Amino acid sequence: MLEQQDRLWVESVIQKLSNKMNWVSEKSREKIPYTTKDGTHDDRSADNPSGYDADGICWWTNGFWGGMMWLMHHETGEERYREIAEISEAKLDACFEQFHGLHHDVGFMWLPTSVANYRVTGNRESRKRALHAASLLAGRFNVVGSFIRAWDDLEEGDTRGWAIIDCMFNIPLLYWASKETNDPRYRQIAERHADTVMETFVRPDGSVHHIVEFDPFHGGFVRAHGGQGYGDGSSWTRGQTWGLYGFMMSYRHTGNEKYLQTAQRIAHYFIANIPESGIIPIDFRQPKEPAYEDSTAAAIAACGLIEIANAVGELERDMYLRPALKLLRRLDESRADWSESSDAILTHGSAAYHNPNRHTSIIYGDYYFMEAIFKLKGGDLYLW
Repeated sequence: MLEQQDRLWVESVIQKLSNKMNWVSEKSREKIPYTTKDGTHDDRSADNPSGYDADGICWWTNGFWGGMMWLMHHETGEERYREIAEISEAKLDACFEQFHGLHHDVGFMWLPTSVANYRVTGNRESRKRALHAASLLAGRFNVVGSFIRAWDDLEEGDTRGWAIIDCMFNIPLLYWASKETNDPRYRQIAERHADTVMETFVRPDGSVHHIVEFDPFHGGFVRAHGGQGYGDGSSWTRGQTWGLYGFMMSYRHTGNEKYLQTAQRIAHYFIANIPESGIIPIDFRQPKEPAYEDSTAAAIAACGLIEIANAVGELERDMYLRPALKLLRRLDESRADWSESSDAILTHGSAAYHNPNRHTSIIYGDYYFMEAIFKLKGGDLYLW
């Protein structure tokens, strides 16, 4: 699928990933990182004396470090990566004990950890953890509105009717649980949520809303919220990627062409808005200045575009593969830190447009960059 020069580049990046993870994995062995401080990984698994740790051990990104370790284990065969992945997986048991602080993001947390472990090793304890998480996610389904509630109460107010585009990455946990237990309920919930997102989140031009509010008592669309983008009606780029790659996940699990077609619609919008520089802004509709960017959106988009390229015919493949390569090469050349001065790989990650902590390292940026590179090599370990 790749030209010779692209294959050589992929091999060179994999070597750089291997060199970096060789020492970072040991340095952060007992941690569950989210970002870095002065180049050193923080630790979201650190004890919190309050006992309620929604921003700590129950933080939504806490599966990505384990996922990176499983990808490295698959690539190298080294058992130490499996051992490190299992350390963070075991630490996540505290979330089940606390319960408060868990939202719809249990898919992000237990797919790259427990489901990965079970798929690779057959660990029955990991299977139990993943099914527990799937049941929690299924319990958030609103029957009359056909959506999975995103968060519990927030400072923003009443969120009982809120769903967000990010959940397209969580529902693969339900597809897995349905297949694993031969119980159709999980898949039925996943598909009904995906259908609701397809009908209410995806705009005619292929852009997507971040948050849609439904009437939690009677169903029906109430309004859309700007969420982590520039504002209402804008186009938060990471939200586009949650939709682009997320619908490809539903397509992989169901084979339903409407999900592939929806992923392509979002992809066409995304591709049309990639700047010549290959640097992805936080929001496609943000002001030109200041030029805020989000490297994580570029990495996630590349993953989704590669998946679409693998799903379509030969004549269409380059339409998706070439933009993915452009994004990844740009990240490697100017937004990756391959030195020993930082535990992270990608720089310039931004969680939200109005969050002052912009242009930092974020663990899911590193994860999806690694996943995308291994996809290009082929024979990758699919964790979703």
